[in-house]
Amino acid sequence: MWENQDTEVLLIDLLTDPTVQRTLFAVFLIIYISTMVGNILIIITVIRSKSLRSPMYFFLAFLSFMDALYSTIIVPKMTLDMLHEKATISFQACMVQLFLEHLFGGAEVFLLVFMAYDRYVAICKPLYYLIIMRWQVCVLLLVASWTGGFMHSLLQLLLVVSLPFCGPNVIDHFACDMYPLLELSCTDTYIIGISVVANGGIIRTITFLLLLISYGVILHSMKTQCLESRQKALSTCISHITVVVFFFVPCIFMYVRPVCTFPIDKSLSVFYTIITPMLNPLIYTLRNTEMKNAMRKLWKRKVMSSCKVMDVLVKQ
Repeated sequence: MWENQDTEVLLIDLLTDPTVQRTLFAVFLIIYISTMVGNILIIITVIRSKSLRSPMYFFLAFLSFMDALYSTIIVPKMTLDMLHEKATISFQACMVQLFLEHLFGGAEVFLLVFMAYDRYVAICKPLYYLIIMRWQVCVLLLVASWTGGFMHSLLQLLLVVSLPFCGPNVIDHFACDMYPLLELSCTDTYIIGISVVANGGIIRTITFLLLLISYGVILHSMKTQCLESRQKALSTCISHITVVVFFFVPCIFMYVRPVCTFPIDKSLSVFYTIITPMLNPLIYTLRNTEMKNAMRKLWKRKVMSSCKVMDVLVKQ
């Protein structure tokens, strides 16, 4: 690390034009608000709706929770930085951001795998679904996803904090991440870069391929089902596959290569750190009839309750 522990890391935003940055400030602020509203809406709907008491929606609620936290780690600071000439972050805060970013990102990788397994059991082994996907198993899988994310993030953090930083402190990125930080080190990072590829890129690539294979098996098994069940399962699987592709493809490109950075990296980072958490609620709700119906019933009850309260107040 730098000799001076109070060293600030200078972040370079997406663009340097002040006018464009102010426009992006408004755009990303709207995206962040939409992300929080959409994900919180899903969480509340799953908690309050009796019709959504199944493992799939249990996992979906926690996916929304992870997306909300993942977006909060990066977007608020990045958005506020666009209003200043210089975007800086302390070394300690940089390490915290790095750890939390990979914690929630890693946990989401494992959670998407368990969601695919849940769909496989529901579609391919429906008679054993309630036996296999017991609530104890669901909680255990959730704990496993958080544990996997923690171990992945801890390893990433240990790789960085052990490095000597004695050169410039300017990161060509809008947030603290592995490769931009490794490029600031004044020692050879080849071995560490291989470790990052193994811990991030290769694991994500293998996971992505396994997920595609699993959904291929699920889609193939639906040929024997009736039309209504096939359409329902197909809609759910397409939603899951869309989320998987949006999340994994940019991540694989970022972490499957040796230590180096490209101009496109910041744009890809924007996609999976900012855009994808906003799209996930839309993808899952717009293609899920049960979720849409539950939202309508829930907010219809809210409106009716509000109207009753207003009537009581008026009568008084």
